[in-house]
Amino acid sequence: MMAIFEYAPAPESRDVVEVKGSYGLFIDGEFADGGGTPFKTVNPATEEVLAEVATATADDVDRAVRAARKAFDGWSALPGAERAKYLFRIARIIQERARELAVLESLDNGKPIRESRDVDVPLVAAHFFYYAGWADKLAYAGFGSKALGVAGQVIPWNFPLLMLAWKIAPALACGNTVVLKPAETTPLTALLFADICRQAELPSGVVNIVTGAGETGAAVVSHPDVAKVAFTGSTEVGRSIARAVAGTGKKLTLELGGKAANIVFDDAAIDQAVEGIVNGIFFNQGHVCCAGSRLLVQESIQDELLDSLKRRLGTLRLGDPLDKNTDIGAINSAEQLAKIRSLSEIGESEGAERWSPACELPERGFWFPPTVFTGVAQSHTIARDEIFGPVLSVLTFRTPAEAVEKANNTPYGLSAGIWTEKGSRILWMADRLRAGVVWANTFNKFDPASPFGGYKESGYGREGGLHGLEAYLDV
Repeated sequence: MMAIFEYAPAPESRDVVEVKGSYGLFIDGEFADGGGTPFKTVNPATEEVLAEVATATADDVDRAVRAARKAFDGWSALPGAERAKYLFRIARIIQERARELAVLESLDNGKPIRESRDVDVPLVAAHFFYYAGWADKLAYAGFGSKALGVAGQVIPWNFPLLMLAWKIAPALACGNTVVLKPAETTPLTALLFADICRQAELPSGVVNIVTGAGETGAAVVSHPDVAKVAFTGSTEVGRSIARAVAGTGKKLTLELGGKAANIVFDDAAIDQAVEGIVNGIFFNQGHVCCAGSRLLVQESIQDELLDSLKRRLGTLRLGDPLDKNTDIGAINSAEQLAKIRSLSEIGESEGAERWSPACELPERGFWFPPTVFTGVAQSHTIARDEIFGPVLSVLTFRTPAEAVEKANNTPYGLSAGIWTEKGSRILWMADRLRAGVVWANTFNKFDPASPFGGYKESGYGREGGLHGLEAYLDV
């Protein structure tokens, strides 16, 4: 007779991180009060207020930009090998404080500790190590080695610390200084990073962090002394930034939304493909710009694949983000949860069939079960609009040409996935897909040495790799 074991939670201790009652702005190497009305950041899994955070006004942003401008002359004049030492030091401190950073990220963002511990934080350190290695080799990169000046950077809430690393590491390696605005729902790891900058004895003013909502971000983007703007976030905000920057001479990179196709052919290894589909859309609750939110499956294997996928979804564990066994954490905010619910209801009203595994949602916090829509048509809203949540739309195809046509039938072009045993088919498909990143028999694999970015409404410019240096040099 088989014994039935009760589930035993394995929570990570919160004691490894000290969350202060209130946080200020980080300007010129010091924490300072903000001129705006402070806001509260909450734990999305419990709705508990974690801390009160300062709001930067236009005057505060001006102070930060002036501090960065003043620090620029000394920082850009340092030999690359000297800048590299600071970046290496930051990378090592990130590794030393990895548990602290991972717990704080999961508390503030809602993502499972397994992801923040095993994916986000190691990649953050890797980005600083990688660009530290470039700092004294810029002459060989092919873009010249003249820094731009002050980089104004605005990052989203889905990967708060990783997006910070994507922006700050190449900027500093190239000799620029930084004013960064984290998302208002997830400012805490950026403010802990400010403490890491002090611990690394980074010269004052080289990195400045200003917190607040959209108005603060707009003040950073529009400041006349900002030479370079980098933004990751929604296509809608990206458009307004592009309009604001047009004609100013500022360099701009935009990494915006996506509606990636994950394409499974009839010769694919089904179990491997199912793991890739789950990773593609349910990793980080689907809060991923490059999420594989459209599953294109070859008609002949649709039933077999969906049966296997549904079985696998039945084993996912949703709940406490600090539990090491949790697969799906909390939705980042009430606002984002409302958007996911609204688009899912539209999907049902337009005729798609909705399915979720048996899933008990916690009473407090912001939660949404992993959801699969079948019977989806290209014209359906859920096949066109970015939901940015754990919602998968399933479409079918018969031929590779039809798969390419359906995959490219989107205003976005950030990523795509291909699942097949045939190498020649992978190359044929990759050549025709209008996507910045194409994964083959895997999904959501990131490496500091590999460039990332999109086409069309997914933005322009590249981050990561050799290509990521171009955005921060006067080419």
